[in-house]
Amino acid sequence: MEEMKIHTAGDSSVLIEFGQEISPKINAKITAFVHLMKAQHVEGVKDMIPAFTSLLINYDPRVVNYSALKERLEKLLKLEVSQETAPSRIFDIPVCYGGEYGPDLENIAMHANLSTQEVIDIHSSEDYLIYMLGFLPGFSYLGGLDERIHTPRLANPRIKIPAGSVGIGGSQTGIYPLDSPGGWQLLGLTPVKTYDPNREIPILFEAGDYIHFVPVTEKDFLEIKEQVNQGTYECVIRQKGV
Repeated sequence: MEEMKIHTAGDSSVLIEFGQEISPKINAKITAFVHLMKAQHVEGVKDMIPAFTSLLINYDPRVVNYSALKERLEKLLKLEVSQETAPSRIFDIPVCYGGEYGPDLENIAMHANLSTQEVIDIHSSEDYLIYMLGFLPGFSYLGGLDERIHTPRLANPRIKIPAGSVGIGGSQTGIYPLDSPGGWQLLGLTPVKTYDPNREIPILFEAGDYIHFVPVTEKDFLEIKEQVNQGTYECVIRQKGV
């Protein structure tokens, strides 16, 4: 079992290292600890930012000093936190694959020596763990992409990729939450807004959740898009293992 370490990170942050290896097991520990911290309402803690193998905790030094916070964290880290403390959610994200929605689907298929339908079937067969959020608001770093469809990034990145684009960059897949430059190969588009600054909770999901891509027809895509625009669409959310 790897020892968890606490370090200072500036004058108002601490960094907890849960290990060195990027793995679902380490991520589960981080997610469970975040839920424990929220349940404990630790005084002075302002926010928590999970990463692949660590957790950054920002605190108010006027409320709690580093020594007191470190002592509290050390006690909490010794607690046995069960998986039930942090139930994982699976977000079913509808995606229209190929054509104008996924202009690089054929490139991905050719690189993998597969048919486009085989790529779609493989890509939509996994529950992808969200290890962390970053780069853009709501951009999720996902784990679990099948090696058969690992695809290099574009040699010449696009100046603008539409929000909702689903792409593959090397060994990762993900959703662009905003219009953005980018070099990932695009295989589909979702009408769901994974980031909406006008929503009560702007980012749809959080680290420790899962994303499952669900293929839909263009007709379904347009219907869901209209519901999203009207504010009536509700994303299907399931509990992992249920």
